[in-house]
Amino acid sequence: MAEQAVFTDENFEEEVLNSDIPVLVDFWAEWCAPCHMVAPAVQEIANEYEGKLKVGKVDVDSNPLVASQLQIRSIPSLIFFKDGKVAEQIIGAVPKRHIKDMAETIVS
Repeated sequence: MAEQAVFTDENFEEEVLNSDIPVLVDFWAEWCAPCHMVAPAVQEIANEYEGKLKVGKVDVDSNPLVASQLQIRSIPSLIFFKDGKVAEQIIGAVPKRHIKDMAETIVS
C-alpha cells in the first residue's frame, strides 16, 4: 500500500511545487464528513499510481497558510499539480472514476 504524504505549510513548496512527478493534494479537515467519504478513493489512487503520482493530504485547520495561498474555500478539494503549477482541481466528494480519469490525463 502506498503511503500518502502529509503536506504542511513548511514542506509544501519542497514536496509539491518542486516535485519531479505530478502530485495530487487532498485538502481536508478532521471534522469534514465528505472528506472522509473521498479518502478511500484517494488512497486507491495513491496505490494505483505509485511511482507516477505523489499523493498526499493537507489538513486545512493545521496549515492555513497553504490553504489560503491556494484560495481553498471548500473541502474536500483535490488539486493536481504538474511542474509546480495547478493542473486540475476537483471540489467536493466525487466518485473514484472521476479522480482516476483526471489522474490519467495528468500522468500521461
